[in-house]
Amino acid sequence: MNPNRALELFERLLKKAGLPDMQLHDLRHSIATILFSMGVHPKVVQELLGHNRIQETVDTYSQVLPTIHREAIKKLEDVLWK
Repeated sequence: MNPNRALELFERLLKKAGLPDMQLHDLRHSIATILFSMGVHPKVVQELLGHNRIQETVDTYSQVLPTIHREAIKKLEDVLWK
């Protein structure tokens, strides 16, 4: 598929869905953030994004890590204090 055609279709879908204009890369960032928020292991996110180093993935998406840490502590407390 022609890259320009893909971008045209993407822009049309955004408009049809009532979403704001965004770059295709923004969607990639959103998907990575959602995966982290779901608790997907950083190594899996790294591989899906095609990053060479896991540190690149973790540094780029570190804004969601505090939430993940809180959820991990909550799960650990649930197990230990049951």
